[in-house]
Amino acid sequence: MINFNFFKLIICLLILLPGCSENHKDVYLFSYFTNNGQDGLHLAYSYDGHQWEAVKDGKSLLKPVIGKDRLMRDPSITQGKDGIFRLVWTTGWWDQGIGYASSKDLIHWSEQKNIPVMEHFKETRNTWAPEVFFDDASHLFYIVWASTIPGQFPEIETTSNEKGLNHRLYFTTTTDFKTFSPTSLFYDPGFSVIDGAILKTDSTYMMVIKNEMSVPKEKNLRIVFTKNMADGFPTKVSDNISGNSWVEGPTPLKIGKYIYIYFDKYRDKKYGAIRSLDGKNWEDISESINLPRGIRHGTAFKVSEKTLNNLLDNTSGK
Repeated sequence: MINFNFFKLIICLLILLPGCSENHKDVYLFSYFTNNGQDGLHLAYSYDGHQWEAVKDGKSLLKPVIGKDRLMRDPSITQGKDGIFRLVWTTGWWDQGIGYASSKDLIHWSEQKNIPVMEHFKETRNTWAPEVFFDDASHLFYIVWASTIPGQFPEIETTSNEKGLNHRLYFTTTTDFKTFSPTSLFYDPGFSVIDGAILKTDSTYMMVIKNEMSVPKEKNLRIVFTKNMADGFPTKVSDNISGNSWVEGPTPLKIGKYIYIYFDKYRDKKYGAIRSLDGKNWEDISESINLPRGIRHGTAFKVSEKTLNNLLDNTSGK
């Protein structure tokens, strides 16, 4: 008896029937903002992680309507087991909550909501750069962000424009974005830290962070690893992996055998990237990547080609 699935595969390969291999190919999206974040969510796409093209000719796909400043900075997107895309973002410079919306197709979005993650800490000065990560081992969404609560940690010297900000990473977890675990401290490496972005590679979790210290000058990226999210990450971080430029907004992405980390060289007004086979030895590939003009940082994530094709078909010319 002829195996039907084998027969279908042969037919697909021979005549390239619609709905065969192209809908199962992985492609990559990059959520980002431009300028100060007033115009909302932007997306770019890539087939190889090097050449990126703007969706909708670089126009916004979602305008911010919540927060004191009505901003949509640092947009972070992940997809859970239910196929729904979850978006969180920084809503303003001095808010105590973060923005949230969801979508089945990255085109039509739910009502925007404020998640009041730091409102019970009345002295909280800011709630910046939230990152959402879905842990398939626990089926939990982790939301991690940076905040300064005066007096919680030893004071540090800062430059005048940073106004004494001394960040640590905080988090909450949820399964449905309706109920959330109590906000808790997520990561304290002993210095001001921001931009905690997590990637699972095989059985290991890697977190990229930004050392935010300005005195002495740092503004660079470090990494840490753990085997279990529930155990947290060790406080001893790697050496600087991003070079001499001041950088922010790192986002890790697994492409083939490599781990990529993209980051915003914000003083240089351009993007950088590094990649590694083992998470220890990093190769600078900044000169081989091409991202849309004016891109500011967000999150790179994998989607199916079917998702991308639907996105492009329904945003072209709009």
